[in-house]
Amino acid sequence: MNKLLPTINSPADLRRIGRGQLAQVAAELRQFVLDTVSQTGGHLGSNLGTVELTVALHYVFNTPHDRIVWDVGHQTYPHKVLTGRRDRMHTLRQLGGIGGFPRRDESEYDTFGTAHSSTSISAALGMAVAAQMKGEDRRAVAVIGDGAMSAGMAFEALNNAGFGHNGHSVDMLVVLNDNDMSISPPVGALNRYLARLMSGQFYAAAREGAKAVLKPVPPLFELARRFEEHAKGMVVPGTIFEEFGFNYVGPIDGHDLDSLIPTLENLRGKKGPQFLHVVTKKGYGYKLAEADPVKYHAASGKFNPAEGFPKAATPGKPTFTQVFGQWLCDMAEADQRLVAITPAMREGSGMVEFHKRFPGRYFDVGIAEQHAVTFAAGLACEGLKPVVAIYSTFLQRGYDQFVHDVAIQNLPVVFALDRAGIVGADGATHCGAFDIAFVRCIPNCSMLTPSDENECRMALTTAFQQSHPVAVRYPRGSGCGAEIRPELTAWAWGKGVVRREGTARPGPEARGQRLAILAFGTLLHPALAAAARLDATVADMRFAKPLDEALVLELARTHGALVTVEEGCVSGGAGSAVLECLAAAGVETPVLQLGLPDHFVEHGDPAKLLSLVGLDAAGIEQSIRRRFVPSEMARLALAAVNS
Repeated sequence: MNKLLPTINSPADLRRIGRGQLAQVAAELRQFVLDTVSQTGGHLGSNLGTVELTVALHYVFNTPHDRIVWDVGHQTYPHKVLTGRRDRMHTLRQLGGIGGFPRRDESEYDTFGTAHSSTSISAALGMAVAAQMKGEDRRAVAVIGDGAMSAGMAFEALNNAGFGHNGHSVDMLVVLNDNDMSISPPVGALNRYLARLMSGQFYAAAREGAKAVLKPVPPLFELARRFEEHAKGMVVPGTIFEEFGFNYVGPIDGHDLDSLIPTLENLRGKKGPQFLHVVTKKGYGYKLAEADPVKYHAASGKFNPAEGFPKAATPGKPTFTQVFGQWLCDMAEADQRLVAITPAMREGSGMVEFHKRFPGRYFDVGIAEQHAVTFAAGLACEGLKPVVAIYSTFLQRGYDQFVHDVAIQNLPVVFALDRAGIVGADGATHCGAFDIAFVRCIPNCSMLTPSDENECRMALTTAFQQSHPVAVRYPRGSGCGAEIRPELTAWAWGKGVVRREGTARPGPEARGQRLAILAFGTLLHPALAAAARLDATVADMRFAKPLDEALVLELARTHGALVTVEEGCVSGGAGSAVLECLAAAGVETPVLQLGLPDHFVEHGDPAKLLSLVGLDAAGIEQSIRRRFVPSEMARLALAAVNS
């Protein structure tokens, strides 16, 4: 059989293929995705589950003229393959390669950049309204998963779309890709509601019985298929989506092209808001992923598809996530008030063991960061001690609640901010660059920046002991391999620690005095390496807020220049806190601020990215020498001027 996928370089090529050949395209596409991810790593189960849906959408809709918005983007590898990027898939999520999520600057078929969930309906509605206002005949389609549908923003968009614009209904289609999964198994009332829709015995029996009777007579079967959409109200009650003003169709089999394509063709021609409920299986077509969709959500690296993901190697250095998970269990043993909350990231946040051991104190609220924060505030009002485990980049989604519901009321909520700083392959959308800046500026709140695994455990203990909001930030992956002590020991509140005393005189521009590096977080270790070459002092500041002002002023008094180092944005970050401290005290010691640049950091290997932004040991040293250690020629010229 001749291969079809190599002949498809755009959806237009796909639409020239006969409908009877689309199943072959889907099979080749699924194998291509599996082969690609086995070499590059990346999201697997969700992409395998949307192959037929992707083929059907691009076959029926005139993309890119018609707009398809993919929610989150975990499921867009098949879309990338069909839209001219097949030959670049081997660069997936690598530095300089194509991204793991839709990006407007990567392809005209990526109509909206995504990676955080539950934005697709809002974006597609905006596109549909724009087409209406401009008098353009185009369709807008939002593809959203059942996990993402649990977020409040999705329902806000449904409410707006069903209402219409200036009294006119808006032509758009929402496709609910219901695979009964997000990253972790879904939770909540919506999931139970969708399960009831799919398991409605009367509806299912009536539909399948009619198909069995009419299928031998194709014209009658086609008539029945068209009638089914209008007759379903006689079989099942009106759905919640119909109450929002949508015409609801489904559920249908999302792996059956013979159902998908006619249904989509029918809905494409309809006016007003349409809602198609599609049922798929995460990992479909790859038995190992079907059997364990949580494990096979994403591959961290290469693997042999015939064997599946490699077995876990002998445990090495624990990750910061694992350190948090162990601390959470230990602290829960010590304090019955502790409750833990995650917005649908049980595995990613290291909470599996806590869930097993303390199920009554574990709360997965679904993909609902805003709710997670205010829910924690309500628990804290009643004397409990909530710990919200959340990625740094995801706390951005609950920032108003952080300020309004937690900080203003000065409630003792601990925010464990995983994935702080550069995250690697997930790129700009997941980079935790802004947490120091956006926490530090809020009254009543503190920000702790541990430098290694044991310091992280101590920082979490310190945060838990406080009676006000405290955030603890830590990066993805492992640290320096520090020994982790079992005690629940706390830091001295608001105090940093000098890790190295320097004696060198870096040059005339530093007034012949020593240089001090003030490190916030895990960049302490490259700072120490740079300091060894410069013979500089290094302080592990531990706290971005409250800043150890006494230590800052002492270092400014005894050193000719200060350097601040943080894996976060420079604007408003920890270095800015040092400058504010010096300015308030009237101290004019020169300060060099090193941190993430004022642009979004792209995807790639984390170590390489840190090197590119000058935050490895060599980059820190180079920046310091460039600012404070003049070249020999400059030194001689300066000496001549001084003489």
